[in-house]
Amino acid sequence: MTGPLIPMGIIGQGWDLVIALLIGMAFGYVLESAGFSSSRKLAGIFYGYDFTVLRVFFTAAITAMVGLLYFGYMGWIDLSMIYVNPTFLIAAIVGGLVMGLGFIAGGYCPGTSMCGVAIGKIDAMVFTGGMFVGILIFSEAFPLIQGIYESHSLGAVKVNEVLGLSTGTFALLLIIIALLTFFITRIVENKVKKVEY
Repeated sequence: MTGPLIPMGIIGQGWDLVIALLIGMAFGYVLESAGFSSSRKLAGIFYGYDFTVLRVFFTAAITAMVGLLYFGYMGWIDLSMIYVNPTFLIAAIVGGLVMGLGFIAGGYCPGTSMCGVAIGKIDAMVFTGGMFVGILIFSEAFPLIQGIYESHSLGAVKVNEVLGLSTGTFALLLIIIALLTFFITRIVENKVKKVEY
């Protein structure tokens, strides 16, 4: 299925994987250019000396959100057709803690570890190997923990609906929060750098 701005028939369905590969390569290039192959830069968010990761991912989220809202407004995409992952509260909390601890210990998240592997970083290779071992253990142990994993199901939850806000109002508030976050983290970074020097 081609993107909403490309009329059907111009690019055949067989090109979808090629286009996805090119987009993935471009995304990897952007991550590497932003320094996301460096575990020190990535871990910096937890130690307060580098918030690049927060700003880049917040910018990506805001851009995607505004883009989707604009595409929906223009009638280029049906927002009701977008799949929203169901929320399993306990699994989300435990998974977030495990990933957060792994991020702090290893300095990578799953996506950025692949970026590090692509340029030959040994620590990224070790981290990625550990990630695959963890996936294997989880897969084999899933029948034992399935009850916990699927407990406290909240369904396909959207933050704006929980808060009782329209998508446009929520988007505006999130953009304001993002701008304030960018400003505050820049102040924190400057103070930390002055202390280090």
